[in-house]
Amino acid sequence: MDSLKIGIISRWNATCGVSMHAELIGNEFMKMGHELTVFAPYVESANAWWHHRIIKEDEDFVIRCYYERDPELKMNGRIDLDKVLSRDIDLLIVESYPSIPYEDIERIVCMIDAKSIAVIHEGYCEDIGYSDFGIFDRVVVFDERYVKEVVNCDNVEVIPYPCHPAVKRRRCFAEDVLTFFTFGRQPATEYIDYIKALDKLSNFYDFVYVVIRSDGLLPFGRDYMVQTRKRLTLDEVYRFLSTSDIHLIPKSQTDAVVVSSTLFQCLGSLVPTIVPNTRHFEQLPVIKGFKPVLIYNKVDDLTEKIVMLVEDENIRRNVIRSAEEFVEMNRSDKIAKRFLKLYDKI
Repeated sequence: MDSLKIGIISRWNATCGVSMHAELIGNEFMKMGHELTVFAPYVESANAWWHHRIIKEDEDFVIRCYYERDPELKMNGRIDLDKVLSRDIDLLIVESYPSIPYEDIERIVCMIDAKSIAVIHEGYCEDIGYSDFGIFDRVVVFDERYVKEVVNCDNVEVIPYPCHPAVKRRRCFAEDVLTFFTFGRQPATEYIDYIKALDKLSNFYDFVYVVIRSDGLLPFGRDYMVQTRKRLTLDEVYRFLSTSDIHLIPKSQTDAVVVSSTLFQCLGSLVPTIVPNTRHFEQLPVIKGFKPVLIYNKVDDLTEKIVMLVEDENIRRNVIRSAEEFVEMNRSDKIAKRFLKLYDKI
């Protein structure tokens, strides 16, 4: 394929799944020799919402050119259209989410001389503000749930959320001290199950629970907890994972169709992972008898799952093997190539 000029309208360098998706495929496009331009929200707009924080300086190919809609009022968003329309682009990818200025996106897609693909991050059909999906050449969703519950159109294509490629693991399990790890900005209530389970296990094991918080620290004082306030880059996340033994991902119940960008971001570390039984993880496949993570229902079940991972090397090995195969199937470079194949089909 000849080199393409690819534009992505999206959050970027930020703590959210929209940004992570754009970064994973965008960086792969550049590795393949394509020219990338990212159209991202102005920093003051990006930093206005707790769910979206800028974590590092922008690269030269990033153009900050729009204000997001207020996520509660669903208004006030605006794109500086000329900053997008003045660029020479072959393919425009719109990472679609509830705060994007839908009306201006429609104007751009209808005016620009480029093939267009929308990537749907919205979890409810009523969150989506386009007048017609037909303005896009293709609409991409992460799995079949989006087709059934969120997107009603004929031009839909399923392309899974990309995974960070697997990284060779050098640490032996609990080689110094058993280490649990969590990072992010989830509400404190989402940690309660983990705290209750670890409280029980603290009577039987010596361990440390490393928690990196991008916002305020958790209101849980425990001798086994080590908390730090910091917004981690992807490289920093993997450095912490490389010295951890079990990754605990907090999530809340939701009716929305949703995937966990944290999981896809981190599975490539090949650290055994435990998650709650929420919609974020319901589409994970069984691979040779095991899912890529252990999924728990209640605190007692969580406690048992942790003990299984700690005590049973065979279970650890099978969970890691499933994770590695899942990552290999959905590696970011493979997902980026699927977008390019879709471009060729349009």
